[in-house]
Amino acid sequence: MKPIEEKTLIIIKPDALNRSLVGEIIHRFERKGLKLVGIKMVQLTDEILKEHYAHLADKPFFPRIAKFMKSWPVIVMVVEGLEAVESVRLITGDTLGRKADAGTIRGDFSMSVQANIVHASDSVENAEKEVKRFFKDDELFSWDRVGLEVIYAEDERE
Repeated sequence: MKPIEEKTLIIIKPDALNRSLVGEIIHRFERKGLKLVGIKMVQLTDEILKEHYAHLADKPFFPRIAKFMKSWPVIVMVVEGLEAVESVRLITGDTLGRKADAGTIRGDFSMSVQANIVHASDSVENAEKEVKRFFKDDELFSWDRVGLEVIYAEDERE
């Protein structure tokens, strides 16, 4: 059985950590069938935030985002699965929490665009960059998951 290679980054933000939602969030991704291959708690710095949010760094609201994201530690994690990026985006919901569908992480736990519980990579290309930004190769684990036959159809596993 070939491994399912698509990986994506998730950041569990300070608001989720402070609201004791970490276990619930991880549980939702695992329950979907995504495989956890890396996880750690980190304190974000100005340097990594400027790199990670480079597309927002010149916006007037960026200092507010940076202050929020480094106010407490965050959990960074990598999950793997078939079309993992898209699957994670569906589970997380719309960026603006109050507009996110009920049943999504943001729809169930957020009203904000900033304090919206999680960051999720928005494309396969960005996921590859973001995973490398937060994880060294030896911090990601390749392991055989028991029971893939009940998560994916046979032709999806080959």
